[in-house]
Amino acid sequence: MRKLIFLLGFLHSTVFGQIRQDRLNGLLIGQGAVFAGTIYGLSKAWYKKPLKNFHTFNDNKEWLQLDKAGHAYTAYQIARMGMAAYQWAGMNNQQSALYGATSGVTFMLPIEILDGFSPEYGFSIGDVVANLTGPAILVTQQLAWGEVRVTPKWSFHPTRLARERPELLGRSWSESWLKDYNGQTYWLSMNPASFQASNERTVRWPKLLNIAVGYGIDNMIAADYEKSIALGRRPVRQFFISPDLDLTRIPTHSDLLKSLLFLANCLKIPAPAIEFRVSKVPPKFKVKVHPVYF
Repeated sequence: MRKLIFLLGFLHSTVFGQIRQDRLNGLLIGQGAVFAGTIYGLSKAWYKKPLKNFHTFNDNKEWLQLDKAGHAYTAYQIARMGMAAYQWAGMNNQQSALYGATSGVTFMLPIEILDGFSPEYGFSIGDVVANLTGPAILVTQQLAWGEVRVTPKWSFHPTRLARERPELLGRSWSESWLKDYNGQTYWLSMNPASFQASNERTVRWPKLLNIAVGYGIDNMIAADYEKSIALGRRPVRQFFISPDLDLTRIPTHSDLLKSLLFLANCLKIPAPAIEFRVSKVPPKFKVKVHPVYF
């Protein structure tokens, strides 16, 4: 292990210059520990049956594709955390983004392989594409602008649907936040101020204020749309627009507070929202206003 860490550290320092070797060593060890622990935890939460022969499965129509948004979001956040860690180890924005993106893809791939051996799931090409999309969102922005201006975020609220099918949607809050897609919303939170030139004479957009667009689903009590219909539900796609905050732009001199704000910025803050509900069956379109939406 020491030889491997030394070799990786040498390659990093050769290519990128001044790398903090002590920090890089700790980072590599920490990433390995977190990686192993998370894979173990997910295996206990998801894979109830013994693993069998490897097989593929096309699940692109399931959950109205919300699960694909979840894959992209998760891979993005892993890449974002990896980028911050590599910056701490001495890399610049672009370099750390590339290495962080590699961490995101590398972390998600074993999960897909485990799915391939699971009799309940299967190796999904759609999931792999989503896993690549998340880190690509990070790298593209860092290479183009040197900063993140559009941030994937997530929010969740418990739903009554989990009580109808607890074996699928979760028997408790600790399970339903992960399994009940009806309560999950995935957002793209854009910071308009970051697109304004510093010398523009127009009214300046507040630096902390974002505009977020979200996607969610409702009334899906089965992964398959038709099965949810057969079980008496009318599945809908939900589209949202809502104000948000970019917590990383809050000025502070505290390293601890900066770290906490960085971590919290993966979540969409509760705020008023306009919802557009789209269904295949009447009423096919409906607009709702939420004073506060989670």
